[in-house]
Amino acid sequence: MRVISICPSNTELMEFLGLTHLLVGVDDYSDWPVSISTLPRLGPDLSIDMDCVEQLKPDLVLASLSVPGMEKNVEALVERGIPHIVLNPQSLSDIEHDLIKTAEALKEPELGIKAAQRFRSRIEAVKQKGKNRIRRPSLYWEWWPKPIFTPGKINWLTEISDAAGGVNIFHDVELASVQTDWNDVLSRKPDFICLAWVGVRREKVQKSIVKNRHGFEQLHYKDDSQILILEEELFCRPSPRLLEGLEKLIELIH
Repeated sequence: MRVISICPSNTELMEFLGLTHLLVGVDDYSDWPVSISTLPRLGPDLSIDMDCVEQLKPDLVLASLSVPGMEKNVEALVERGIPHIVLNPQSLSDIEHDLIKTAEALKEPELGIKAAQRFRSRIEAVKQKGKNRIRRPSLYWEWWPKPIFTPGKINWLTEISDAAGGVNIFHDVELASVQTDWNDVLSRKPDFICLAWVGVRREKVQKSIVKNRHGFEQLHYKDDSQILILEEELFCRPSPRLLEGLEKLIELIH
């Protein structure tokens, strides 16, 4: 089959299934695995060139609704009659389900079942490490610095925090993404600040940006080791690579 992915998380899902070789085109932001580097690029995930998509004659396009604005891609696929499925995972169980759903659409159901089982077993292995911890550190996740955006209860990072033996300080807010301010963050007194800015490479994020905020000293950190600069691609994309992020996080916070 000829498959196109128009979202980085879908491209990564294909790799977890072991079906990357079926890809004939990807969006501009897909950057993993390395084997996709020579594939045709079809534009940024919010503005896919549908003429190019059609020219590649795909048997299936993996679309997404993980970012606001992607709806127009789905509308264009429907309008042009291009075969597609739409993935919109909000949780780890959604990702597990999408592995099965995608493999079924690609006529490889067994691969989907095995991948989902592998995904679940890795999560459970980390949970076993985290559940016996006496202390559960509180984590403040920052998706964007100004205005501040952070994940709420309905988000995989709350699950990731819990699986690693920690607690998302905004787990009480019934939203996927929360816009708030620095004073609100300070009042919740996080043990760790986890910086994973969407679309920003790790090396471009500086701890000084947080340390210079008004009232930072109220957190009484001994040093800046409680400010974690994390890879956006391992924490902000709803793909199986969240497992890598989870396995890394448990080592950092304990």
